[in-house]
Amino acid sequence: MLDVSDDVRAEIGEEEAARLIAGDSAPGSYDCTSCRAPGDPEQERTSTVLFLGEETAVLAFAHATCIPSQVVPVSEEQLKDAVRTITGGQAADTPAPAGAPPAGPGPDPASAPRQAVLGVTCGQVLIDDQLHPALVVEPTAPITRPGSDGTGDDFLPLLIEQGFMPVNDVARPPAPVGGWSVLLAMGRLHAILQPGPAGGQPTSWWQAHQPLPVTDDWRTAANRSRTVHVYAAPVGTIGQQPREDLLREALEKAAAGGLLVAAAMPLAGT
Repeated sequence: MLDVSDDVRAEIGEEEAARLIAGDSAPGSYDCTSCRAPGDPEQERTSTVLFLGEETAVLAFAHATCIPSQVVPVSEEQLKDAVRTITGGQAADTPAPAGAPPAGPGPDPASAPRQAVLGVTCGQVLIDDQLHPALVVEPTAPITRPGSDGTGDDFLPLLIEQGFMPVNDVARPPAPVGGWSVLLAMGRLHAILQPGPAGGQPTSWWQAHQPLPVTDDWRTAANRSRTVHVYAAPVGTIGQQPREDLLREALEKAAAGGLLVAAAMPLAGT
């Protein structure tokens, strides 16, 4: 009862795929890479999930009802985190509150000054009576345009140039942005990916210093919709909000002041 997608089959080869499907190299049991609950490929349909790094790869398994079989591109550092989780070398997920503190430094947006890093807060936003998984990105310092001698903040203009759109009403879903995605691996938030140069492999626009735990509700909503709403605001606009209702109020205030942009991004991974 093992599902091996064409993408996974292309990476591991027909011979290994045949052994998996025949049960010769399939696990007797596993912890689902999405919901972390136990699974049994002999009793329930199971997806193969291949975490693919620059030089190595790790094959994991998930309930087919949670996620389909797929290839998840990750960095070598992220792959090591996945291995530690699979082998039990990492503690179980601890859900983070909606107003969790920023996950730590990440790559500067659009080659912004090095002193500015990005903080990311996870939460859910109510739109049309349904909760949607969201990320709120806020830098720790003003972002100036590369090569600029000015002292202004170009964070939002730089993102608008990348396809993000100004938000006038938080109650309306943001438009999709091409080539971007949110990477969730082993039930933890790893990165926000942007299109690679010249259409190459996607690169990290923001990457967690350590994979960020998300709540079960957030992960369930993200796996259901396969889409994450990513909001961004200049430094000092949103802050660290301890509750989702306060986060919503801060987003609405930022939108009313013309200080909020957003984009809908597909969920990559589990």
